[in-house]
Amino acid sequence: MKISGKIEKATSFNPTKKTHQMDIATMCDKIRGIKITLPLYQRDLSWTLQKAIDLFNFQLFGKAPVAPISINEISNSSEEDVPQISFLTRELIAYSEIKGDHQSVVDGQQRLTTNFKAYINHDSFRNIVLDFSRGTFRLVEGGLLKSQIPVGILLNEKEEVLMDYLKQKGSLADLFAIALRVRTKIRSYNYTINIAENLKEDEQIEWFEVLNNAGSRVTILQMSFSKLKIHNLDIYLDYTEPFKQKVNEYGYDELFSPFTTNVSYPIAALNPAYEVIEKHGIHNTNYAPIPSDTKEVVLTKIDVKDFKKIIDLTLDSLERALNFVDKNELREYITRMDYILYLTGFFSFQQAHETTNELEVLLVSWVKTVNFTNQSNSSRREVFSSLLDLTS
Repeated sequence: MKISGKIEKATSFNPTKKTHQMDIATMCDKIRGIKITLPLYQRDLSWTLQKAIDLFNFQLFGKAPVAPISINEISNSSEEDVPQISFLTRELIAYSEIKGDHQSVVDGQQRLTTNFKAYINHDSFRNIVLDFSRGTFRLVEGGLLKSQIPVGILLNEKEEVLMDYLKQKGSLADLFAIALRVRTKIRSYNYTINIAENLKEDEQIEWFEVLNNAGSRVTILQMSFSKLKIHNLDIYLDYTEPFKQKVNEYGYDELFSPFTTNVSYPIAALNPAYEVIEKHGIHNTNYAPIPSDTKEVVLTKIDVKDFKKIIDLTLDSLERALNFVDKNELREYITRMDYILYLTGFFSFQQAHETTNELEVLLVSWVKTVNFTNQSNSSRREVFSSLLDLTS
């Protein structure tokens, strides 16, 4: 019987022997010093403030350790390796800066970023506090009580920041001792680090997807767009985040569910602008603004300058769509993201044209009468085509 040499080789190597521990303070320091980075394909941040609060509470009160962090250790970086980006700012890291034992996070970005934001006192965490009276990390609004310390002060990289804060609040004598113990515990909290060495991109993605087979995955869509970072276009910072912010400003953030739609909805919204700029306004039915019709392969092959024009037109059209809904008091009808995506697509085809009173009446009627429930993709495509016909 023939035995594969692949099996023989596998039995001689045990990756668990490379597992070790690293505390939160050390990891944050390495992130600050660009010694721990992210592979280019990593998606943007997804955790809500509540998820961050849950992590802080678990690190302080939990009776079991947090799940391990998975890291690919790069010993000799070259242009054949996956490009690296920094935490938060997602800036490309030059290959020359990636030297011996550089660590790239395959799985654990959300947890590490959460702790790093506290470490640098990131503004997005300004309302997360440890409430010593209630005995929990929680979100607060307005003025803080003496028994509450912002997480970015409590876990700041510099201990004097905590001391100065307590002196200013007049609670140094009451809270300093216990606050210092909390700070010490969390900063010295150890994560198990699972290490692999010099994995190729497909090996990293395979590892990530095995780890996340019950959660979010690095989709083909995300992989395709992440490569544009090399050409000075970050699909997350330059497009999907501004898209979500505009939607959130108008109070429709609950329509982004589940998480995977955080990317697929904005990308689907690019289809009409693509047809306007690249196809001279000729609409094909399979370019409707629906997640099943995303054209990542097509979009990533066009010139980046043209892609940025498509992004700009889509964001402008989104603003027009949201203004239209707000102006005509149609909020009660906007129960699905489809309404916003379709209106955005409509205004992309409108471009700089003014919306006449007659057309506005037709659009209002469309919002009030269109039905997206239990519609097939082909039906949804027909709905968008008929919407565009309102201008004829």
